[in-house]
Amino acid sequence: QVQLVESGGGMVQTGGSLSLSCEASGGHFSIKDMGWYRQVPGKLREVVAMITTDGRATYLGSVKDRFTISRERSKNTVNLQMTNLKEQDTAKYYCKVRYALGDWEDDYWGQGTQVTVSS
Repeated sequence: QVQLVESGGGMVQTGGSLSLSCEASGGHFSIKDMGWYRQVPGKLREVVAMITTDGRATYLGSVKDRFTISRERSKNTVNLQMTNLKEQDTAKYYCKVRYALGDWEDDYWGQGTQVTVSS
């Protein structure tokens, strides 16, 4: 049974930094992509950053140059370093991991961790 355990998050003032981490366990197949999404009440969940198996990263335009995603393959962990945080970054952040085997793929989500940025 796949489990994703997220850590980090919390409250910070505008301009501050936070780190998120997500460790995946219990999967029997290879992890393909890993990423972070965020959601605020009343809005759709949006992708913040994704990283592929070979380390290629993509970012939401509004966080590019402020957030950095990384993965530790040996630990099945994906991290998100967030700097120069803005009030509009306030959201619940979710880790997503995609497992794959041949043509089969399946996504698993963490429980979410709250990030609150205040002025």
